[in-house]
Amino acid sequence: MFVLYETPAGYAIFKLLDEKKLKEVDNLYQEFQTPDRANKLLKLKHFQKFNDTTEALAAATAAVEGKVSKPLKKTLKKLFGDEVQESLLVADAKLGNAIKDKFAVQCVYNTGVQELMRCIRQQADSLLGGLPKKEMTAMALGLAHSLSRYKLKFSPDKIDTMIVQAQCLLDDLDKELNNYIMRAREWYGWHFPELGKLITDNIAFVKTIKLVGTRDNMAVTDLSDILPEDVEEKVKEAAEISMGTEISEDDTINIQCLCDEILSISEYRTHLYDYLKARMMAMAPNLTILVGETVGARLIAHAGSLINLAKHPSSTVQILGAEKALFRALKTKKDTPKYGLIFHAQLVGQASLKNKGKISRSLAAKASLATRVDAFGEEATFELGAAHKVRLEARLRLLEEGNLRKLSGTGKAKAKFEKYQAKSEVFTYDAGADNTLGLAKKRKHSDAAECSKSAKSQKIEPEDVAVEAEKSPDTEELKSEKKKKKKKNKNKDQDTTLVAEVDTPEPSGTLAKKKVKKDKDLLAESD
Repeated sequence: MFVLYETPAGYAIFKLLDEKKLKEVDNLYQEFQTPDRANKLLKLKHFQKFNDTTEALAAATAAVEGKVSKPLKKTLKKLFGDEVQESLLVADAKLGNAIKDKFAVQCVYNTGVQELMRCIRQQADSLLGGLPKKEMTAMALGLAHSLSRYKLKFSPDKIDTMIVQAQCLLDDLDKELNNYIMRAREWYGWHFPELGKLITDNIAFVKTIKLVGTRDNMAVTDLSDILPEDVEEKVKEAAEISMGTEISEDDTINIQCLCDEILSISEYRTHLYDYLKARMMAMAPNLTILVGETVGARLIAHAGSLINLAKHPSSTVQILGAEKALFRALKTKKDTPKYGLIFHAQLVGQASLKNKGKISRSLAAKASLATRVDAFGEEATFELGAAHKVRLEARLRLLEEGNLRKLSGTGKAKAKFEKYQAKSEVFTYDAGADNTLGLAKKRKHSDAAECSKSAKSQKIEPEDVAVEAEKSPDTEELKSEKKKKKKKNKNKDQDTTLVAEVDTPEPSGTLAKKKVKKDKDLLAESD
């Protein structure tokens, strides 16, 4: 039974002298406590040394990927070519399967083999007698550095640090351009203040200053390549009646130098933006299609890398960039922000104010999915991002139109919409139309009998009955109102008399005189 042991210097093949010791896994370390005991258990059969670091790196990468390298092929051919084939103990199951397929050798990999490899590593210096310890450590360090560089299998298109730096530089260039253009407008405004109001485009304004110089040359210079015809005429007319001060040639030279700087920075900015656009499409195509190059690059820059952004949930992606507002809202117990850097995306900008929160939440959910596909997917395609963008545009259209259609697999919203918008066409029966004769007062029995006799003797025409039916409700209402008014007046008179009696009490003398008069009247009547 042979043992394949990999070292930074080469491949070593040992022969296991006592196979029974391999079954005793717990006591195996005791056999390697001293170099003498280790040499009694293992014997070096063959050692294949690497020629240089590149060969060692190729062998190490092949072992990592589970493949058989060229030095290992040579070693195994020498070992199993002449002698009777035996089993081989390997430290990696993938490598054992590859050796088994090519050489038809039985490879063993279990916990006992792992413990054996650990013990060999402990006594490697004594078992490999021909190699000094310093040389082995130097080879191990060099191979570790080479292997770590090889494991960084990132193509130049996949390096997200370039995107982060390009986006930060774009922001700095925008700030510098704004400062320079503001300075140029203010500086040249002393000489020709009307030009700043006539030309609103900054680049056209700078090109005009560079081409013309002072306003005296405005009438002679052709500005058709820079400005439209109507604007050119207005500029030339304003130059003749301008209220600005005169400036010297040195001033115009310095202003034109500033214009050269502005134009060069703007050209470099356009070139840098094209570079950023190409990098974003190569690295994160799905995220770029959903939110755009600038917003996607800012999200990656804010998170630190594309992988860090992919680890964030959609709720974090939605408010990424609004951390101050979030913690301020949590501290003051107010509403938290609905969007951060994602606010500048095209879909959120198209939405109305009431729908910005909803569409930003949906966009953040789809953007997080797209970021994970871009970061961990094998193929760089933008099909997922394009499909999600179509769905988001359809959802935005539904929200803006206010159409309650079937959303998220439920039809409850549509049912409610139809229920409350339906118009009922049920007609109710008017019972008031049955009464055709209006009776104003309650009649006595004699009056009712006379009326019934007269009604039998006379024929009532239908037209007169209808007229009376139409007039009767009005007359009843008028009479009822008059009765109420009379009752109110009577109640008022009674109240006033009672108040007068209470307020003006009669004296006792007057009451005595009234009694005397009544007595006299009674006596006179009796006589």
